[in-house]
Amino acid sequence: MTSYIRTKTNDPLSFSKEVSKTLLLEIAWEVCNQVGGIHTVIRSKVPTAISRWGHENYCLIGPYIHGNVAAVFEPISDDGNDLVSKAVKAMRGMGYEVHYGYWLVAGRPKVVLFNPWNEAWKLVECKKDLWERHKIPSGDGNPLLDNVIMLSEQITKFIEVLSDINNYEKNVIAHFHEWMVGLSIPEIRRRQLPVISVFTTHATILGRYLAMNDPNFYTNLTRDRYAWDFWATHYNIMPEVAIERAAAHGAHVFSTVSRVTANECRYLLGREVDAVMPNGINLERFEAMHHFQNLHIEYKKKIHEFVMGHFFQSYSFDLDDTMYFFTSGRYEYRNKGFDLTLEALARLNAKMRFHGINKTVVAFFITKQPYYSINPHALQSRAVMGEIRKTVDQIQREIGDKLFYKVTRSKGNVMPNLNELVDESMRLRLRRTVQSWKTDSLPMVVTHNLINDSQDEILDFLRKANLVNNAHDRVKVVYHPDFVSSINPLFGMEYNDFVRGCHLGIFPSYYEPWGYTPLECVASGVPAVTSDLAGFGDFVANNLSRSDYEGIYVVKRRHGNFDQSAEDLAETMFRYVCLNLRERIDLRNATERSSVHFDWEELEKYYIKAYRMGLEKAKTDFKVV
Repeated sequence: MTSYIRTKTNDPLSFSKEVSKTLLLEIAWEVCNQVGGIHTVIRSKVPTAISRWGHENYCLIGPYIHGNVAAVFEPISDDGNDLVSKAVKAMRGMGYEVHYGYWLVAGRPKVVLFNPWNEAWKLVECKKDLWERHKIPSGDGNPLLDNVIMLSEQITKFIEVLSDINNYEKNVIAHFHEWMVGLSIPEIRRRQLPVISVFTTHATILGRYLAMNDPNFYTNLTRDRYAWDFWATHYNIMPEVAIERAAAHGAHVFSTVSRVTANECRYLLGREVDAVMPNGINLERFEAMHHFQNLHIEYKKKIHEFVMGHFFQSYSFDLDDTMYFFTSGRYEYRNKGFDLTLEALARLNAKMRFHGINKTVVAFFITKQPYYSINPHALQSRAVMGEIRKTVDQIQREIGDKLFYKVTRSKGNVMPNLNELVDESMRLRLRRTVQSWKTDSLPMVVTHNLINDSQDEILDFLRKANLVNNAHDRVKVVYHPDFVSSINPLFGMEYNDFVRGCHLGIFPSYYEPWGYTPLECVASGVPAVTSDLAGFGDFVANNLSRSDYEGIYVVKRRHGNFDQSAEDLAETMFRYVCLNLRERIDLRNATERSSVHFDWEELEKYYIKAYRMGLEKAKTDFKVV
């Protein structure tokens, strides 16, 4: 299996000479276009890339298709003397619509964006050339594939123009992320353009499909039981897989994000990975110094408000003895480990009841599923609780004024009767509002009215396991099938703030090439669970000593025994529940310290190693400066 590179040649300082005479083009579908996790990878790495390469030697390339692209893009002139500006000016002179400017994220990198549909007039011809030159089918009626083909045509032309202008004065490295932009690679090689090509697959297309549908995916993978062309045809993804394979085989350097995915590439893409380049995180975005404990308390109070509105209408429990666990991500029930998390929570509930643990765990499932609306009962409960809050605040103000007056004019140390200080009408109003709010019904499990309620796998498990927020259960579940944001009427807070307010993140994925969610937890000082089948978990377990990743728990799933993995996860959660307050604070401190190992400043060395490898390999093809 491909290993992470840990040699002294990774030293970033030794790469300064190459940087000064090299232009790095980083190309991705998610530049200025947030779709999934790759957007986080690219955006979070920008400050480190700029500090290494500078604005003159670093530029991003992507599509101009996002509806709100103007909000994150600032146009600049093409009058500069740098190589990218000259290439942009030349392209515009040929009649191409080229958007050139700054991406308004930390680091403000230069970006070149192309509208795919500018090439719509020659789409048929592009598809014909794609088949005749590279034997890549393109099909019909697939809008994403059509956009990919048209965008790649413009990217290839841009690189060709830039190469002509450059005339070997600088080395040019083109780093392509994922198949959506990788289509340019085989054509660049066919035209013999003097460009070092690096291709990174963050997850193979075929692997994701197979993992979702085959419970023995990893066993069958290592036994080489998958004929890629048969299964690509079976899942109707042959064009995408063919593009991915062509990019992987055409690149000077083929890379992926973890050893787990490197093994997948070997069997499904037919090429050994040259380098593993793990994903990092920009810690400055999460940095709170010594305030992160205070932020935990602050945002936990906001979660308390949600929990009170959601549960206290039916029954109450001690919030001081309540812990908030959560999992989040795309709704891939098995791949994301939702099935394992649910089974472990059911076992945790039984363990807590058996051992008489008088604490409460509220487990949040934050994902995205189609729904009609927020459950009106949830909204009504929040609204009525708001009225209770207003009434209590008004009573508090009235009591304060009257109490101050009574105490200052009283003789001796006799305290007045506080009940007498509350106006009868206010007492009646409060009593009526509380009575109208209380109910005998169980707190709802799901916060929204789902379109496919009867077919939802999370709800199906909860109903069968009777984990439906019974008063006697120590584990409660809140299934929220939408993103958490500040405009969300139920939470009213950003996702990152929600994470800070929780106690434990649970992400025991079955298929996860890397996994940013546990990494974001760690950066926020929140302990997290991952798995040895996730790239992040594999990196932690194989590259760091135990003292370096305190607060990160790696559940063993590689053995393929679901029951054992569920028990391991349940035990991990149970041990956490049994910690006292002081121990949980110490663990959060240790978790936050662990995050330094995943900063881009630390992980940049893997990229530098890959780029240097590309420079060496390209020497056999063309002149390298």
